[in-house]
Amino acid sequence: MAIDWTDRGVVLSARPHGEAAAVAVLLTREHGRHGGLVQGGRSSRQRANLEPGTLVAARWRGRLAEHLGTYTLEPVHGYAAVLLDDPLRLAALTAACALVEAAAPEHEPHPAVFDGLIALFEVLGGTAWPEAYVRWEMGLLAELGFGLDLDRCAVTGSNDYLAYVSPRTGRAVSAAAGEPYRDRLLPLPGFLAGRGGGGRDETLAGLRLTGHFLERHLLNGPLPPARGRLVERLERQPA
Repeated sequence: MAIDWTDRGVVLSARPHGEAAAVAVLLTREHGRHGGLVQGGRSSRQRANLEPGTLVAARWRGRLAEHLGTYTLEPVHGYAAVLLDDPLRLAALTAACALVEAAAPEHEPHPAVFDGLIALFEVLGGTAWPEAYVRWEMGLLAELGFGLDLDRCAVTGSNDYLAYVSPRTGRAVSAAAGEPYRDRLLPLPGFLAGRGGGGRDETLAGLRLTGHFLERHLLNGPLPPARGRLVERLERQPA
């Protein structure tokens, strides 16, 4: 018996398949990261629907769950389309889609990852979106099995001026306890430690922090190129 389901999904990527079709990878809310063939996906009408960051109503049909199957997609909202005139925000959206595609297990539902991705897209138009993006990466780590422990110092148990994170355990370390080992620890930005702040340099420090654990615990390898391009664009911004 064929399998047939409907769900909401975010397009993570699409690649050409044959002369007219495309293979789309979606993060669906109830069916996880899932690929499927889109007939006519290379047509001018369909290409816009397959841009990363597009929210769609998806129907997937296939003989077996492990088969590629086919998608029928109806666009709901094109988040990338409203960011086309802002390369930095668009780079953040693209990086988020690439990270989810690389890190999310295939066919394994993670509704919180789906909801978090949509929430990120919604705040990309705001002023504090870079800090929100770092928090989103922290949420992705937590939902997929490696949450950072930033509530108290791993050495003293206190929460007095947490300034570092252990690259091995992901636990916070206070400024006093970490000072002798600062060269071996990852800086903890103030906005992640409850001290306010933010801005370009703190955002970059936050991305170095989350990037370390994404590579080590979720990807078992390098970050997607789109994530690197986001950092490069941020580095070119005024401090």
